[in-house]
Amino acid sequence: MLEDYSYIDDMDDGELCDIKSNYKHEVTYQIYSIICALGLLGNILVLVTYAFYKKAKTMTDIYLVNVAVADLLFVLALPLIIYNEQYNWVMGTWACKVLRGSYSINLFSSLLLLACISGDRYVAIVKARRSFGIRSRAQIYSRFICTIIWLFALLLSMPTFIYSNLGEEYANKTIEIECSLTFESTDTAHLMKVLLPSMQVSVGFFIPLLVMGFCYCNVIYTLLRAQNYQRHKALRVILAVVLVFIVCHLPYNVILLMHTTRLFKQRDCDTEQKIHLALSVTRSLAYLHCCLNPILYAFIGVNFRNHFSKILEDLWCLGKKYFSSRPSSQQTSEMYIPAQKSIAAANPSSFTM
Repeated sequence: MLEDYSYIDDMDDGELCDIKSNYKHEVTYQIYSIICALGLLGNILVLVTYAFYKKAKTMTDIYLVNVAVADLLFVLALPLIIYNEQYNWVMGTWACKVLRGSYSINLFSSLLLLACISGDRYVAIVKARRSFGIRSRAQIYSRFICTIIWLFALLLSMPTFIYSNLGEEYANKTIEIECSLTFESTDTAHLMKVLLPSMQVSVGFFIPLLVMGFCYCNVIYTLLRAQNYQRHKALRVILAVVLVFIVCHLPYNVILLMHTTRLFKQRDCDTEQKIHLALSVTRSLAYLHCCLNPILYAFIGVNFRNHFSKILEDLWCLGKKYFSSRPSSQQTSEMYIPAQKSIAAANPSSFTM
């Protein structure tokens, strides 16, 4: 949940501090636009591949489908978040609650599902002999786990649903109507402004990081002991997955933790502006992770790339058919069915180790 946990104290001179004017600029919104476009394209391709070309049979496949759904819903909500940051909110209170709440659910579920993928890789490689019976019932277990994760993400996001509301925000030397977290009492504000960032840092970053670190360290140790070239190639994939996760999420969570510890202390306006600028920049870096998930977890696998190549081939054939002559439904069906048959015997694992 990458929320903007702003808390403005009265400054020494009695004037309002415009904490957002320094980072409301076109470059930030251009970066967000690129993230939306790439995230939309990558995650739609993942879902299309699983829907029409490859059935989700393994636990990792089912986790990947859920990650793609969460990331896709996130990038669909992001343009409205951007609009809300740049202009007055005009969509009403309920839209504010639904947007921020669903946004929070998707981010929590995505990161927790990535931890589940690392756990599945640990069981499949480190505990390969003992895991055969469990993995033979992969669809039942993985769907149950995914359901639990989505419900847990909903529970963690309930405060966001409850306290998201329309309020006034001082920005660009004017008072703007903004969808943000608002509280009726000071005690509630103090509690939630510590609790919500703490949940973000702990559940949304450190717990997935610890799970991924434990699982992938054991996987790397097991692969290093196996004298197999194909398995050693997987080490680069694992290192890339962990490194990208840390690079994308660590800076934002460190800045957020620093910001939370200073919430109820007196700060000068210049320091406050710098902290919020750092939060904005590192938040953009964290958003970038939803674009990289399809590459790291799906397209980097050989089998998944073969399915993706089939999509491009079929789209190319459909395009040629459309421009050369009016295609009939029978021609389209004849072209598409062989594409499915040609990949039916592929290895069911998309996250090939």
